[in-house]
Amino acid sequence: MDVDVESNGSGPLLPDGLSITPLPIPALPSVTEPDSYDAYRGQNTPLIIDNGSTHLRYAFADADAPHVGLNVVAKYKERRLNKPLLLFGEGIDVESGAKSQARNPWEGDVLLNFDALENALDYAFIQLGIDAPSVAHPVLMTERLASPLHSRALTSELMFEQYSVPSLAYCVDGVMSFYQNNLPSTSADGLAISFNTASTSVIPILQGKGIMSHAKRIPWSASQASEYLLKLIQLKYPNFPTRVTTTQSTWMLHNYCEFSEDYVALLRRFKDPLQLRSVERIIQFPFIQPVQEEKTEEELARLSERRKEQGRKLQELQAKARVEKLVQKENDLQELLEFKESKEESGKREWILKLQSEGFDDDASLDETIKKLENDLKRARKKEAADGEDQVEEPSFPLVDIPDADLDEEQLKEKRKQKLMKAGFEARVRAKREKEKEREEKEREERRDDEDREADFADWSKKKRDEHELLLSRIKDRARRKAALSDRKSAAAQARMKSIASLAADDRVPKKKRKGGGEDLFGADDADWAIYRKINMAAPSSDEEEDMNQLQAIEQKLLMHDPKFTTEHTHAALTSRRSALMAAFRPTYEEGDVEGNTRIHLNIERWRVCEAWFSPGMAGVDCAGLGEVIQTVLSRFSESEKARLVNNVFLTGNPSRLPGLIPRLRATLRPIMAPEMPIQIVRAADPGIDAWRGMAAFARTDELARVSVTKAEYDEWGSERIKRWWGGNWNSSVVA
Repeated sequence: MDVDVESNGSGPLLPDGLSITPLPIPALPSVTEPDSYDAYRGQNTPLIIDNGSTHLRYAFADADAPHVGLNVVAKYKERRLNKPLLLFGEGIDVESGAKSQARNPWEGDVLLNFDALENALDYAFIQLGIDAPSVAHPVLMTERLASPLHSRALTSELMFEQYSVPSLAYCVDGVMSFYQNNLPSTSADGLAISFNTASTSVIPILQGKGIMSHAKRIPWSASQASEYLLKLIQLKYPNFPTRVTTTQSTWMLHNYCEFSEDYVALLRRFKDPLQLRSVERIIQFPFIQPVQEEKTEEELARLSERRKEQGRKLQELQAKARVEKLVQKENDLQELLEFKESKEESGKREWILKLQSEGFDDDASLDETIKKLENDLKRARKKEAADGEDQVEEPSFPLVDIPDADLDEEQLKEKRKQKLMKAGFEARVRAKREKEKEREEKEREERRDDEDREADFADWSKKKRDEHELLLSRIKDRARRKAALSDRKSAAAQARMKSIASLAADDRVPKKKRKGGGEDLFGADDADWAIYRKINMAAPSSDEEEDMNQLQAIEQKLLMHDPKFTTEHTHAALTSRRSALMAAFRPTYEEGDVEGNTRIHLNIERWRVCEAWFSPGMAGVDCAGLGEVIQTVLSRFSESEKARLVNNVFLTGNPSRLPGLIPRLRATLRPIMAPEMPIQIVRAADPGIDAWRGMAAFARTDELARVSVTKAEYDEWGSERIKRWWGGNWNSSVVA
């Protein structure tokens, strides 16, 4: 027995010190020849079968080690030869189509699929070389703690009717593992904790006999932990490019997960991103690097020139379309203005008829259309000014100063076009002049700032830092307000609703006029727009952009001149520091990094999955944890019996190999035991097969015949015949 195991499945180190391990590719199973049956023919050698949820272990009682195979079968029809196949264990991985047909005899922790059990036993007997019409050997088989009686009855019926075994006995695997690890003594005391595939059992043992009436079982073990880890990975990587299977998550569970002595303290420690990154393990999944066709320099130059030519043509087409559109708008505006001037020459009724014929309801709609066209033209000229600010040569506009009476129709159209071009040129000149003024003003401010810095650096630095803090607090307040507005119960959200209500009750317009569709005066005062910004969560704010630009300018000056101001004090660093924990929890890679995007980073999940043994509620399982179950079991014994039990807390089953389990159990047991009561926790020498070894050792004794149900007893009493004994689910005397 060993007291603890230190295991860490780390692979090669990356340049930053992180561990990375490629996901192992399972090897194809090798073909094994059946054993020879000659040595056992006609002998009464017991046959030991450990029928586990994950593995089936079977061999004769005098074997050094059992045959081990995955306890899963699949019926599959091979397409090429058109023959039905019955595959067992690792052989299912050879045929990809057989994986969907795989079945396990167990449903969780209950034996239900007896067809699959029969197929698994057929394979086991073939591998043992049994070529007789019946299995003429006593059989000792495992069953789960508190197994349903009908499962045992159906298994007995299968063994006696199908295989004609001479006798059959059942035992609990955790008790037999305890028996094996305490030999030669057969009357040891202890508390056996058996970690099975789908459940964890706590069995008190006194004088070598399991006290099954006080034993408990929780529905959480390796299979649930593996599924829980898989769900955590899927939640963490919802768009992972490769499908993560349960087999892969089981491999991660056994190679990377461990128990923590104090899970809450561990979470506090992992608030530091550096601590979280230091414990992460990276699993590299298989990936295919996309092949990029490399082009020659001539091809790249030709493509670049083609793109430039296409860009020039597109710009010319856009400029031509823009000019044509502007000319059309100018013509429309001129026609509408002339149409409006004709109002003086028409009567009121005639004017209304003219408006309706042109598609206008009244004078207001005509004015609105004219105003819209004028605004469109202003925006277009402003854009032309921004696009053509590098133009310095003044173009000529010969038709602008010629009266309209001296021009024909084509010249009038050209004159309107030249007027538009002249207005755009003048707007560009004005914009350039304003930019020059702004640049000169900015240069003057820079000179004044330099003079202040040279005159009194300490005062200049203090002022800049104060401005920096003020801008940071303003940005934080703005972000805090946005977050508060998303919560309808917050004070900010309630104030927003009050503002909306006050706008609805605006008393600047009489109530009768509002009901009759009167004029809305919202926007007449500047305070209205302040209220609008307050109530509109998505309203863009020019102050935001201005504050960010000013903040960046101040940070650049401080970084350049103030040695005490470093990049860690900048807004970008402070913002990234707040998100550093999320970046450490799940590092992100660039979109084109195929290798990085096929990696899984395990950090807090390594301890969270194992913590579910002690707190199943965190995984959504409504049951007591392992610590509570142990406390409940121990509470049924006297103080002297408790001392005998906790002096030999025995762990068995493959999940008991997980690191940190022994310190965690000791930390759980110590507070509920008397201070002077010694606690000794040990692990099975080989948690995987010690149950089979204990069964084999027991089968070599004469006691096997006493606890077995014979074929004659089965024929007389039926499949529900039970014999009570210290290693089974029932104790003491024989009952029918």
